Amino acid sequence: MMAIWRYSPWDAVMFALSILHTVATITLVVYWNGFTIMGWLTHVILLTLMTTYNIVVISHFFTHTPWFVSNALNMFVSILNSMNIGQSIQSYHLSHVRNHHKYNNDRGVGESGPQDTSSTFINGKERGEHNTLWNYSTIGGIFTLYNSLMRMLWAIFIWHKPLSKADKGYEKLLSRVKVRRMKELWQLRLDRLFQAMWVIILFTWSWEWSLFCYLPSLYFAFVLVNIQNYYEHYGALPGNKFANSVSYYGRVYNFLMFNDGYHQEHHISGNTHWSLLPDLRRKYSTQLSAQKRVISPVPAILGFLHRHRSLLHRSIYPMDFKMHRDGKGTNPREHR
Repeated sequence: MMAIWRYSPWDAVMFALSILHTVATITLVVYWNGFTIMGWLTHVILLTLMTTYNIVVISHFFTHTPWFVSNALNMFVSILNSMNIGQSIQSYHLSHVRNHHKYNNDRGVGESGPQDTSSTFINGKERGEHNTLWNYSTIGGIFTLYNSLMRMLWAIFIWHKPLSKADKGYEKLLSRVKVRRMKELWQLRLDRLFQAMWVIILFTWSWEWSLFCYLPSLYFAFVLVNIQNYYEHYGALPGNKFANSVSYYGRVYNFLMFNDGYHQEHHISGNTHWSLLPDLRRKYSTQLSAQKRVISPVPAILGFLHRHRSLLHRSIYPMDFKMHRDGKGTNPREHR
């Protein structure tokens, strides 16, 4: 029997949820009966929750561990969820897997700023301090939505340039192997072309629904995703392989979210399938227990409720911020 699933048949659940997301969006726009406050709230909340879940869980894990053995099927999923989440999955892979998981929410060394383009330390009021939650989430959401729209326009109209102006730094993230690089660039454009076509179709069905429900829900989803990422790293210890992220081990949450709460474990090994993250926690239990690290009592998206969170990053002076990959700092104050 020919193998279909690259890692686990359980990924079929995420695939089904991806299709359901698209079907639900079509249903909402088709049955839109005109603007009412309750109707507007219902549609915006549903769309926001679906998109947030897709970005945080479904598309996130897909960028790390594509579900199918078939490259064609993986291309299809990339296009499908690019339509669902309002941004290219290939772009998500480049910025998240190849940048965020390389620099792990770094603070920057010396005079240089963070290399992680999604670092919570970018634009912090003081060097080596997190940006504010408000700026990181709300202003960041505006930039994400704006860049998404600009990238769609690039995909449609600017064929002579392999990347859009909003893709600054992507040339360093693309594969150095020519054939793979071309495939990645082609997937990037395909994702955005279908994303643009999807937006045009939605506006054709109902410009009112698209303008007042779809676009606002995209923005709210981007804000919620930024809050999620903020508290997955807020207070953690940058540079320490076993303490640079924040995990939440609630059973119900991790059942519903495909072990998304195991974020520290996920940063230890980004290529480990979501179903094996609890095993990864057991595998590195000695190293994890030896660290002073942040474990949240609430899911990351509710991280603002964790009022007495330890701020381990403050134990490292900005000028001293140099760590070894094994998690042992050059300064004993980093962990004690």
